Amino acid sequence: MAPTSETLTAERILEATEEVLRRHGPAKATVVDVARALGVSHGSVYRHFRTKAALREAVTKRWLDRSSEALAGIAAADRDPEDRLRDWARGLFEAKRRKAGDDPELFATYSVLVGENGTVVGDHLDDLTGQLTRIVRDGMAAGVFAAGDPATAAGAFFQATVCFHDPCHAARWRRPGIDEEFEAVVELLVRGLRGSRRPV
Repeated sequence: MAPTSETLTAERILEATEEVLRRHGPAKATVVDVARALGVSHGSVYRHFRTKAALREAVTKRWLDRSSEALAGIAAADRDPEDRLRDWARGLFEAKRRKAGDDPELFATYSVLVGENGTVVGDHLDDLTGQLTRIVRDGMAAGVFAAGDPATAAGAFFQATVCFHDPCHAARWRRPGIDEEFEAVVELLVRGLRGSRRPV
């Protein structure tokens, strides 16, 4: 039985929107297509999302949040900061690579939507660098990493690994040897964070 406007939820709309985007792409997908997929009027969709842009922004945020929520657990774990940093970086790389490889059509669609939603993307990047900052701060407090400004160090780490998580580099992620490249970059950065606290 098709949902009615009374049973329609924002989450169901976002799920349907993702399917419509997968089928039609961002250029052709419309609110009417989403409503049709749900068996409701487009007015019912607009009661939850006032504009097409708001709907696209919400579905983009939902997609980005999947990555950051999974990584938040690693960032908050009560264990060695260096291990957390390595696991966090690996988790981000694997999540992005999985999205690009498992569903390339939807990944391409979201790459377009991300370009439209600067505020959502900015918030996502702030969340990720905030998680990194927490790990680095814990490492500095424990004497694992050399003293310094945690936010600056986390930002530098994030930028230095950008080719392993920014969608514009997705074509590289299928190359032979990419995992070895990733490990070498992370190892170099971790050594830099240790500074004079540990011998290289």
